[in-house]
Amino acid sequence: MMTKQEFFARGNEYFFFDDPKRVAEYCRKHWPEDCEHIIRVADEVCRNYFLFDLEHDMERTWEPVVFDPDGDVDWEYRPGNDPEFTFQFNRHRFFICLGQAYWLTGDEKYVRHFVRLLMSWIQNVKKTPETEKTTWRILEVGIRGEFWVKAIRYFKDSPLLTDEIVDAFYRCMTEHGEYIIQMHSPYRYMSNWGVIENHGLFEIGVMMPDPEKRERYTRIALEHLEVEARMQIMGDGVQWEQSPLYHNEVLHCFEDVLILASRNDIEVPDTILNAVHKMACADLMWKKPDHRQFLMGDSDDMDIRDYISVAAYLFKDPMLKYGGFPVLDFESVWDLGIESAECYERMKVQEPDFLSGALSDSGNYYLREKWGEDGNLLHFHCGTMGAGHGHSDKLHLDLVVGGEDVLTDAGRCTYVVDEGRFEFKDPTAHNTITVDGKFFTVCRDSWECSKLCQPVKEQFKFTDDYEYVQGGHLGYAEDGVFVNRKVVYIRPDIYIVMDELYSGGNHTYQQYWNFSERGKVELSGPEPVEVESDEALSGGAAAVAGFKGERAAARFFFMTPGISVEPYQGKIARHYNRYEMRQGICVSQSAGGFASYLTVIQAAADGKPEPVRVQKIPVNSALKGIQYPSSMAEAVKISCHDTEYVVIFCHQEVNSPTDLEEADGCMGYGNVIVFDKKKDVLVGTVLQY
Repeated sequence: MMTKQEFFARGNEYFFFDDPKRVAEYCRKHWPEDCEHIIRVADEVCRNYFLFDLEHDMERTWEPVVFDPDGDVDWEYRPGNDPEFTFQFNRHRFFICLGQAYWLTGDEKYVRHFVRLLMSWIQNVKKTPETEKTTWRILEVGIRGEFWVKAIRYFKDSPLLTDEIVDAFYRCMTEHGEYIIQMHSPYRYMSNWGVIENHGLFEIGVMMPDPEKRERYTRIALEHLEVEARMQIMGDGVQWEQSPLYHNEVLHCFEDVLILASRNDIEVPDTILNAVHKMACADLMWKKPDHRQFLMGDSDDMDIRDYISVAAYLFKDPMLKYGGFPVLDFESVWDLGIESAECYERMKVQEPDFLSGALSDSGNYYLREKWGEDGNLLHFHCGTMGAGHGHSDKLHLDLVVGGEDVLTDAGRCTYVVDEGRFEFKDPTAHNTITVDGKFFTVCRDSWECSKLCQPVKEQFKFTDDYEYVQGGHLGYAEDGVFVNRKVVYIRPDIYIVMDELYSGGNHTYQQYWNFSERGKVELSGPEPVEVESDEALSGGAAAVAGFKGERAAARFFFMTPGISVEPYQGKIARHYNRYEMRQGICVSQSAGGFASYLTVIQAAADGKPEPVRVQKIPVNSALKGIQYPSSMAEAVKISCHDTEYVVIFCHQEVNSPTDLEEADGCMGYGNVIVFDKKKDVLVGTVLQY
């Protein structure tokens, strides 16, 4: 039998928190609301009342599941047709809540109910071919490797934790470790499951009292994690599945491994260290002004400062600390300990030495006005889909104005097809373009696609005054259409989106704009707006949409003649199992041959857009004295900031044999040029040649 004394022979210095009493005091001082939340959850668990509403619960629930408070629980319970409750239930994150509540209150009831639920699971849930699909699903085995290992040490000083219970715990954890090793396959190298499982194996290994078993488990885990870090983490630091939620779940797992490795003098390969640092830097790059992640792919609306804070501490990186909390958050201090919290508080803070940036391997670009909670930020995506957790979001845009969401992704809501999974994955839920009502990526079920779409990554350029990104895709190649999107950012508040549809045939194009549910959208007229010709345009917008949030505002000028602009209702899910309705706008047009959409967006962080005039103007050959058709070149003049900007877009080569483009007296050479007429009407700033 594994006795309690043998099992806990090594001190806390080899594990996570060092002094739980001081950590509890720290949390009561700095995070009283979190303390109340954890105690509430723990009290509910003691009554067999289960509601998953912690910040990083991967699949939140909104309706509690309640068993007889004087009886046992059904570990196979599955409400409705979504198995995610069963999976989340059998991860046992609430064991840690019981442990934290124990140290926050000193009440032995939390130990008693930990023991009750632990032994209920060990005695009643056996690994069989059937349970390997539910309670013993291998992903949950890996997650329990973390949660059980962390939880048991909260209770080590309680007399209610007996030799018999510790022995049963030890034997079950050994079964977990052996099962993770047994289940290893090449699939693990590429899936977040592999990282989650092997990080669980590593934590089980560190826990093992037997040095030989400890060495075997940790060695195997690190061997697998090293390959997974090289395979899954792109050169820009993004986990390949294109979902910030799963990116951060993987980051958390690696961070746990680094914490334990440093405390047990276990050497970690540089490839893992470099990958973890890059992942945290990617978080810093894409963190919204409100400190939360974008709803990209299968992601929820979550604060990511805790992940960044842990990385800042591990790498002693002052720029990462800028993106984290001023002091360690509630969960991180339990994982790092009170001495680490004091060290973190003493660390210097440095504002990042960049504003905008390109995570070009994953195809994610971030045009940032400034750091701070009231800044503007645009995200543009042109990269791989990222398998099952990725969405049909090629060329998607997110826009944050003054710290508020304006244009947003849809989130995930559910993994169940018949509950509307496709509504959140299809292109119509994203701020992108479709052709003839067909989708460039076609989902087969919750995870697989019957059609994928090759991105075409293109140039990007960042200057002091203007920024530029562009990308396309081959999703309609079989229909003879190439879709391309160009975005010009005029600091601090003007965005110009040029969508180019290259085709020789007749097609109908749909451009989708999905807005945050936290604001209202109004079109310039109560009916769909239609403009029939260039003459009808008269240099102005075909339609104008205004977005008004709690503070911020934005105006959208749709400049293309012949378009139809119609409002619609869409959905957004900031958390799993819950969605809200939101407003959207579909801009559509039928065209033969080349077609384009020109959209100008004006952002107003204070909710009061300054006066602006937006005009579509002709582009001429400066030397041949001819006007180019809009299929060759287009330009827009924007009067604001006490100046006039002229932006020229060439859709194809126009300068032959020797020539310049001219628009409103501005002349230059290039495919995308911006002029500030107060500064320069010759040459301009060339963003693309």
